[in-house]
Amino acid sequence: MTSPHPPAPAGPDELELRLGPIAHGGHTVARTGEGRVVFVRHGLPGELVRVRLTEAGPDARFWRGDVVAVLEADAGRRDRHVWAPADSLVTWGRGEPPVGGAEFGHAELAVQRRLKADVVAEQLARLAGLETGVEVEAMPGEDPRGLGWRTRAHFAVDAAGRIGMHPHRSAAVVPVDRFPLAVPALDDLRLAELDLRGVERVDVAAPADGGTPLVHLGLAAGADEPRLRRELARLAADRDVSVTARAEGARELETWAGRPSVVEHAGAHRWEVSAEGFWQIHRSAPGLLLGAVPGAAGARPGEHALDLYAGAGLFTAALADAVGDAGSVVAVEGSPVTSADARRTFAGRSTVRVERGSVDKVAARLWPGAAALSRGRRRPASGRAAARPDVVVLDPPRAGAGRVVVDQLVALAPRRIAYLACDPATLARDLGRFRRAGWTVRQVRAFDMYPNTHHVEALAVLEP
Repeated sequence: MTSPHPPAPAGPDELELRLGPIAHGGHTVARTGEGRVVFVRHGLPGELVRVRLTEAGPDARFWRGDVVAVLEADAGRRDRHVWAPADSLVTWGRGEPPVGGAEFGHAELAVQRRLKADVVAEQLARLAGLETGVEVEAMPGEDPRGLGWRTRAHFAVDAAGRIGMHPHRSAAVVPVDRFPLAVPALDDLRLAELDLRGVERVDVAAPADGGTPLVHLGLAAGADEPRLRRELARLAADRDVSVTARAEGARELETWAGRPSVVEHAGAHRWEVSAEGFWQIHRSAPGLLLGAVPGAAGARPGEHALDLYAGAGLFTAALADAVGDAGSVVAVEGSPVTSADARRTFAGRSTVRVERGSVDKVAARLWPGAAALSRGRRRPASGRAAARPDVVVLDPPRAGAGRVVVDQLVALAPRRIAYLACDPATLARDLGRFRRAGWTVRQVRAFDMYPNTHHVEALAVLEP
């Protein structure tokens, strides 16, 4: 049986395509003359472009490709990309794929936000049955080009010991010497000048208020630690910087310089976040979200609040302030490192209880009745239940909360839920499940917390 689609073109594997609408994931959607779907990165809807195919085959459901030449440009295309290593026009010109991390850097910020709003609205309509207009809000104090906002960055290391990043859907490492999306304090570390042979991954963090940055090394098996210690000593010789490392398979990390955490502030609160812990990466995000998310939940004095996927406790702090001494907050976090950070932060607050574990299992243990109802059982499971939450905040990873957690929350029946999401597709999927259970989505806001990338943060408020 012959394939309904022709094989991938021979030679340079390039096609001339008119780009269609934006799709979730940072692609535009195009079609070949034969009807083959091609997901294209580094373009804008309506542009006529030449595309280099990066994934193609006669039996593939769809193809993928990068724009390598713009024949008819959209008015929202920048004259120059914000970062050359991520510019497909430049890198493919020398036969190399662009790195990830700035895949929308070819578009003006206003255009980026419009595209992100289209994606959020489309996902809500398709997966949640929710027709609503969405405006993607700029972050406070945003740079006019969307640069200098990342307080965290992650780098791979190539065989020569140079820091680098991966192209989209590739394990290759492309060396980089700077990252303009990062706050200046991270570029000022000049990590590209170090010989990091024996390191598999480098994580760097710099507090938004100018505090001491931290460099964490994930060491490969057989790494020459004495040599790496000497190399990293160069980094700490003329600046205040902390350095930590974890050997492959080791349970504990080692502190080579400074302290094993960074100190973060937002509002009147202070957190210590470990090298491998989680914190919001946009420099303005903690301050903005500290007010927006707990405010959306609307906790009142004396109420009980539940903070799911709590991280180091950014929202836990505001919820504890809101419910006061007569109320309580349960914070649930699965990461052993990050939950330990939260425990240290709230050790002196008797109204805050930090639970470590997967959200569904902790909820089943603390509220066995809700767990039973979410599984369709008529009688509550045995066990001593915690106080039922009046309000819930959840900030799950990209995979979303999922069926079990949504059903548990429906069974718990808080009066309001504030759901913060970094993926509009999984948010829409979960909102659809809430709506089918009779809940109402009162509001959806979106924030441009990741300028020059396709990522967007969204906040939904739900009530039964």
